[in-house]
Amino acid sequence: MPEHEKIVLAYSGGLDTTVIIPWLKEQNPDCEVIAVCVDVGQGNETDGLEDRAKATGASKCLILDAREEFITGFLYGLIKSGAVYEDKYLLGTSAARPLIAKLLVDVAIAEGATAICHGCTGKGNDQIRFELTIKALAPQLRVIAPWRTWDLQSREEELEYLKARGIPLPMAKEQSYSRDRNLWHLSHEGLELEDPANEPNFDHLLQLSVSPEKAPDIATYVEIGFEKGIPLTLNGEALGPVELFDRLNKLGGENGIGIVDLVENRVVGMKSRGVYETPAGTILYRAHRDLEYLCLDRQTTTFKETIRTKYAELVYAGEWYTPLLEALTAFVDKTQETVTGSVRLKLYKGNVISAGATSPYSLYSENLASFTTGEMYDHHDAGGFITLVGLPLKMRALMLARQGQA
Repeated sequence: MPEHEKIVLAYSGGLDTTVIIPWLKEQNPDCEVIAVCVDVGQGNETDGLEDRAKATGASKCLILDAREEFITGFLYGLIKSGAVYEDKYLLGTSAARPLIAKLLVDVAIAEGATAICHGCTGKGNDQIRFELTIKALAPQLRVIAPWRTWDLQSREEELEYLKARGIPLPMAKEQSYSRDRNLWHLSHEGLELEDPANEPNFDHLLQLSVSPEKAPDIATYVEIGFEKGIPLTLNGEALGPVELFDRLNKLGGENGIGIVDLVENRVVGMKSRGVYETPAGTILYRAHRDLEYLCLDRQTTTFKETIRTKYAELVYAGEWYTPLLEALTAFVDKTQETVTGSVRLKLYKGNVISAGATSPYSLYSENLASFTTGEMYDHHDAGGFITLVGLPLKMRALMLARQGQA
């Protein structure tokens, strides 16, 4: 490590980054550590961070409010694309990391730093997400990843490291889940979750939500208004992005919405188990999907299914700033030009139930769909259509008959 190096640290105040500041100073007493916390909706987790960072050796601590940028620049893309990783994970951590890394790069350039440090483990996905973004935006910056170089082997050893140096622990040992919280979700890993055979202890684990069993016995109705795929109103009230997400997280959490227990395939090749709370995200995905059912034609809907799968894979792997994701985003945005309207949902004990949708761009025609014969559809036309669609099947059957295989 060069002398007098200025290092920008992705700082959360959690266990890993609490250890990293004194560790960096021990490696090079002359280095300057600038702690940067990007607020993407961690709530009160940012309280007292500046004092804690300085107390452990940082020269300064910057707390950047990026909540609205997180929603408008990243989460809207997830909603519009419908991206879900492995049919369960709504990409809460995955979508936040490129934004955090982008802002770390901005600070590093403004401060004249030569390196960015993160607390991601060598087993996780986040190291990839951070470093791919840094390579894409500022390849001249060096990356420091302590988990890949230091001698500490576990969270227990990290706790002992802090204890030996008289540094207050950021959490009790029995509460040392690895958690990541933002406006979109709260993830939990570690402790009993490391064994997939164990049922999660929701009473001990959940922070945004209640378990479905403890949700109210009366359903809650919500109505969400969209314009070009973007949610703008809740129950008829126009809200800013942050307030809309906060309210939906509260409503969803109270009704046990969006709790997922998933064993997923990490980019680095191993499987991991986590529990995710995504109340607002789960509601918004469902509402947006219901509106697309009205507004998108069959061919676009079918092709978008393949797009959303690839979109999810790219976001999960940290490939936000890539030509392919840029191209897919352009396709998705084109599909959203008519995804405008209102969707009503019923929230009940962990379930999100469709309760009606309307749109000025609806492709649904009651005249066509009704069992009653209308002027727009002649039942006799179906016979000729089926004959043409079935022609390849008929020709194949005749060929097999000639070959004696029928």
